[in-house]
Amino acid sequence: MRGSPSQEQVLRHLRRCNEVAQRAVTLGHHPFGAILVAPDHETVLLEQCNIDTVNHAESTLARVAATNYPADYLWDCTLYTSVEPCCMCAGTAYWANIGRVVFGLTEAMLLQATGSHAENPTMSVPARYVFDHCQKPVELLGPVPEIAGEVLAVQRAFWSQR
Repeated sequence: MRGSPSQEQVLRHLRRCNEVAQRAVTLGHHPFGAILVAPDHETVLLEQCNIDTVNHAESTLARVAATNYPADYLWDCTLYTSVEPCCMCAGTAYWANIGRVVFGLTEAMLLQATGSHAENPTMSVPARYVFDHCQKPVELLGPVPEIAGEVLAVQRAFWSQR
């Protein structure tokens, strides 16, 4: 894997995920967003907002990436997401051969923000647990404290109106 992204790149890409999450809301979906960034840590290859309960932003993005890019290339790419990927999304990123995942907010923090909302029954299975049980070492970075407040603001604004 090529070098790691800079802190400035991490923050910029996570802010973009938050914008994609806000776009999801305008489309009538839950506020989750993900992007795929090339090995140069600058080029955004794909953006995906949440679709529904089985087509999360991260898993949909990973499936599209796997059908459009070679596995060896994806291993050097980074999937950014506003909120820690659930076990389904972490597994899909792994099977798509995406070598690094970066998230802004933990699933536990999301649960606090949603108040155990019926539309968002979070799972207490950290992405770290999923990646620690893979045969290939997916790099996981997060949460990112500098961005957590911004992600929480979008989540709280949405879930307080549901």
